Amino acid sequence: MEHTVTVKINGTAETYPAGTTYGEIAKRCQAQMDDPIVLVRADGRLRELGKAVEHDCELEFLTLGSKAGHSTYQRSLILLMLKAIYSVAGDNSNIDRVGVHFDVGGGYYCTLQGKIELTQQFLDEVKACMRKMVEQALPITKMAVSTQEACRRFSSYRMHDKAELFRYRLASKTNIYNLEGFEDYFYGYMLPDTSYLKYFDLQLYDEGFVLRFPSSEGSREIAEFRPDVKIFRVQQESMKWGAKLGIPTVGALNSYIVQNRVKDLIMIQEACHEKKIAELAAQIAASPEKKIVLIAGPSSSGKTTFSHRLSTQLAVYGLKPHPVAADDYFVDREKTPRDEEGKLDFEHIDAIDTLQLNRDMKALLAGETVELPTFNFKTGKREYKGNFQHLGENDILIIEGIHCLNDRLTHDLPRESKFKIYISALTQLNIDEHNRIPTTDGRLLRRLVRDARTRGSDAKRTIEMWPSVRRGEENNIFPYREEADCMFNSALIYELAVLKQYAEPLLFSIQPNEPEYDEAHRLLKFLDYFLPIPSDSIPNNSLIREFIGGGCFDL
Repeated sequence: MEHTVTVKINGTAETYPAGTTYGEIAKRCQAQMDDPIVLVRADGRLRELGKAVEHDCELEFLTLGSKAGHSTYQRSLILLMLKAIYSVAGDNSNIDRVGVHFDVGGGYYCTLQGKIELTQQFLDEVKACMRKMVEQALPITKMAVSTQEACRRFSSYRMHDKAELFRYRLASKTNIYNLEGFEDYFYGYMLPDTSYLKYFDLQLYDEGFVLRFPSSEGSREIAEFRPDVKIFRVQQESMKWGAKLGIPTVGALNSYIVQNRVKDLIMIQEACHEKKIAELAAQIAASPEKKIVLIAGPSSSGKTTFSHRLSTQLAVYGLKPHPVAADDYFVDREKTPRDEEGKLDFEHIDAIDTLQLNRDMKALLAGETVELPTFNFKTGKREYKGNFQHLGENDILIIEGIHCLNDRLTHDLPRESKFKIYISALTQLNIDEHNRIPTTDGRLLRRLVRDARTRGSDAKRTIEMWPSVRRGEENNIFPYREEADCMFNSALIYELAVLKQYAEPLLFSIQPNEPEYDEAHRLLKFLDYFLPIPSDSIPNNSLIREFIGGGCFDL
């Protein structure tokens, strides 16, 4: 008798022969979906469509309109682009390295090293090759090989970053993806074939080029290319600095660790941060008209520690910094605006009493003495407790808040009195040359560790709230970051290896039947690439101390 399996989809049970793939079942359900099905969740676990159904289960199909589907599209598009680049180049020896780096203008900034001259004509030939493969619907297949064999293959392909990465893998097997004879490794799920990859573009930019794709889930359009030039320069500088150190990837970082060079690396990175903060302080001190320093950045950027360290450096120049939290100007709780779901929206700029803040700051600039408020988060009221401020010749205000780059917050203050700083943790590491690390992953891990330590919030709650946090950043911070006078990258090249030991126990607490499990599982797989670094040698004024504890500042 033929063995069968029973699957339940939207409450309806169906029977299929054993060995049926999820993709074959997905074809029967595609007509009910608005976007192409690209992944399946079987009994709560994400699977690729090419995998066979092994036992009775409940299925949920994910489309390109989902976050996971969109990420799968991006990864698969990288594979398609790489295959086309090597095909157009004609000989592997013509290419030393193709690097996929960071976000810019709705795409990934990439670089090409080798004998090939990078021109728009070359990119147009690559695009034509990609489109031909899309039309052919070429299969993207996965095979498991021994990790030792994976190292050998990628060394022979001159993909040395991957070979170095796999040296530190405990797993005996490694999955390799194959597209028409081109083999590569990818961290995450992939599409079943090239026919899904219809929307993309390639264009020259700066010293490299940009792989462009739809910027949002389910979109079939590629938006106009509008790069944030200032943030690009900061990311590019960090990328080049990591390369100069010889640590552009996780494998290289792991090699540093096993060579017992971690203390040197920590001192170099911390010295780099201190130098940049000192340069910012010098720039501010050289402009005596700058009486208000405004600091903004997304969640877990290290704004508080940065503010303290900047204040210390300003004091070196004889200035007297006074911290002001924009949150102390929250409107009373009953006046707080609400979001689309009717919930209190504390991240909306109208949650701040901008009129009162501007009155107080203008009065201070005019030489008056002002009593500054403190917001009582328990009562939801602003209180006055005798915090009087007066700006002398050397006094300077340091205001920190998510809206500090938005001129609506300080609309009545003269521009010449303001100095705006944008801070974010822009990870300079890649997993390898083709697998980038999203900067949001580093910030999420920072927040997981800090929330558990200081707020009693478990990983499940932090992951649950993260999409809302990200929406707030997209609406209230990112649109204004190019308004900054200066930018500071708070990422530490070694920090993910430190966060690993704090984050893993928190992530393992999330159960497979919980909605946050997929994200927890993804982060655990990501952290598995890193060898751990103990925190003993990290200075107590380091930005990472804001998250792991043991810092010298009263946060």
